[in-house]
Amino acid sequence: MATARKDSPGPTERPSAPVPVGPPELRVAPDAPADNGRPPELGPAALRALAHPLRIRILDLLPSHGPLTASKLGEIVGESSGSTSYHLRQLAKHGFVREVEGKGTARERWWERTPGGFSISSSGKDSPAGRQTAEAVNTEFLRLRHERVMAFLRATQDADEEMLTSWMGATTFFSANKWATPEQMAAMVTAWERFITEHIDPLSGQEGEPGTVPVEVHFDVFPTIDPQGNPL
Repeated sequence: MATARKDSPGPTERPSAPVPVGPPELRVAPDAPADNGRPPELGPAALRALAHPLRIRILDLLPSHGPLTASKLGEIVGESSGSTSYHLRQLAKHGFVREVEGKGTARERWWERTPGGFSISSSGKDSPAGRQTAEAVNTEFLRLRHERVMAFLRATQDADEEMLTSWMGATTFFSANKWATPEQMAAMVTAWERFITEHIDPLSGQEGEPGTVPVEVHFDVFPTIDPQGNPL
């Protein structure tokens, strides 16, 4: 069965100054990091193109479902194929998705998520509107992530013994509540980037291989106070 661990903080001193909060950066599918170890940040035009709940849902579905047609996507999300086809074309314009080479016809195209990752930051934007757009996109990705966690927990109720032994035993949810400085938080993020290179990047390209299933890995580091230093 999946395991969950909730760690508790030890005694320490309160930080002298509040740390800014909010979703400053969300990294999506960082399987092709940039030279500095982080996937490239979306530019304003690409971010605006992504700022639609259905487009985010499509982009979120493709990695686990594999290549899909507009018709099949429409069945999954409850939209017409015309609607999903339009949104796929908009995503393709900005490099989020691409047609699968050698598959499909002129009437029915197959689409897949473009390899590589990207990051979305709400800091450093030139306007309040840009920051709001980044936060809205981040929020929707995080909402969908939470939906999948809850769907997984519901699915475990119907899991057979083989699945419980093989997959649930390799599943874990972990939360640690500590006190740290911004520098210590940054050090954890750097260590995580090394972990990605060593353990996650080698998994790329295994879609459909015998014995594999879609899996999702989460990592979060954030202060649990508001800008005034009050606990959230």
